[in-house]
Amino acid sequence: MKRALTIVAVTVLAGAAGAPAAGAATYRACKPVKNPYAGTRYDGIDLSRIRALRTSCHGARHVAKGAHRKALGLTPPASGIRRFTWRGWSVTGDLRPSSDRYVARKGRRRVRWRF
Repeated sequence: MKRALTIVAVTVLAGAAGAPAAGAATYRACKPVKNPYAGTRYDGIDLSRIRALRTSCHGARHVAKGAHRKALGLTPPASGIRRFTWRGWSVTGDLRPSSDRYVARKGRRRVRWRF
């Protein structure tokens, strides 16, 4: 009897560990913002790899475009990590790789994009 209970307990725990959480959300891939800076030195560069978590793609594209426009107006920090707020969203931009990567957070919502 004790052995049977042990086997059942191990089976239940193994199944629970391997199953994703019921509330686990995944990022949704959204269309890029094509050429948001036409007529500037950034002409032809898109805001790409936009990902939305707990928000719509329309909202995510709006956040990426608006927050990135503000980011371009700020002086780049020496550390290479840019932090600011845009309409209640906390935005962090990593400028160190060859393409800038940004994450905007507002509560449980997240938006990621690349420039």
